[in-house]
Amino acid sequence: MATTAPTGSPLSQPSLTQPPPPRKLTTVKVLSESPGLSSIPSIYTFPKQTYHEPVSDTKEPIPTIDFSLLTSSHPDQRSKTIRELGIACRDWGFFMVTNHGVPERMMKAIIEVCREFFELPEEEKRGIGGKHVLDPIRSGTSFNESVDEILCWRDYVKIFQHPEFHSPNKPPSFREIALEYSKRVRLVAREIIRGISESLGLEKDYIDETLNLENGLQLIAANLYPPCPQPELAMGLPPHSDHGLLTLLIQNQIGGLQVQHKGKWVNIDPIPNSFLANIGDHIEILSNGKYKSVLHRAVVNNRDVRISIAVPHGPALDAIVSPAPKLVEIVGNPPAYGAMKYKEYLELQQGSMLNGKSSLERIRNGV
Repeated sequence: MATTAPTGSPLSQPSLTQPPPPRKLTTVKVLSESPGLSSIPSIYTFPKQTYHEPVSDTKEPIPTIDFSLLTSSHPDQRSKTIRELGIACRDWGFFMVTNHGVPERMMKAIIEVCREFFELPEEEKRGIGGKHVLDPIRSGTSFNESVDEILCWRDYVKIFQHPEFHSPNKPPSFREIALEYSKRVRLVAREIIRGISESLGLEKDYIDETLNLENGLQLIAANLYPPCPQPELAMGLPPHSDHGLLTLLIQNQIGGLQVQHKGKWVNIDPIPNSFLANIGDHIEILSNGKYKSVLHRAVVNNRDVRISIAVPHGPALDAIVSPAPKLVEIVGNPPAYGAMKYKEYLELQQGSMLNGKSSLERIRNGV
């Protein structure tokens, strides 16, 4: 017959040779729905001095790129838009994309079906996908709950869309909606990346061909930020830059994204039916630092549920990314970053705690 060791007895003490058992974390959604919740557990409290700097009241608008002009058959219009795209990448690292051709109904549908996913019973979500960063479907809470010392007020599902398409079985409509949406968004992203390539003085298809974007990684990262009773203490996601080349983001009508611009945090309120685009670490590497990925963060509120759908686009997993030779041939402009396989960078960043641009710093100057 099994017996239970009394508290304080030697049998109840963990063995010094055994690692501690993994934390069993509830989702933030379940936590936020706890009756009478008026404060957050201490493990969700971020140190104020690090993450809660004041937000700038700058009136400087975030750049807007008209996608229809980027794809225009009129050379003058296209050239002007490519110059504007280059300035946006250099000065902000973030920009709105309008007139992109992805129907508004499709954008609303992907937000709604992701909302339905988060509404699934907890045991169903727990049974979905793996835990390794290269597992094609992952559902969880925080950023990397196995190593995070402070937990983020965020639940997520990440699903690889390309070069192989994956989808959870529930909700039943997820597969069809995600397949259609990811295909359309990928076309927009590749065209913007071609424009970025030209804005750097490279051939239009240099990035596309060098990094094998035909087999490039694309994933859907859906984020749920429930209402938080102490939003001034918590973070949806702490400051970080994105891996890959270009992320295209949409959200429901609830704000929460802040971007670091000229050393201050700026609230970003996207134009309806637009994408919010930002360049990733691998554009910074390829451009040898001419364009820099930018720190951004997600803050939370005590009233509304925020849902955002980010779609990062990266090189092929086996592509080795390094500064473009044409951009380092200039006298006095040596390579500022070491070469690294995209897959290895992804494992480095996504397998660690989220900490600014620490992964990029690891390969700066080849270190």
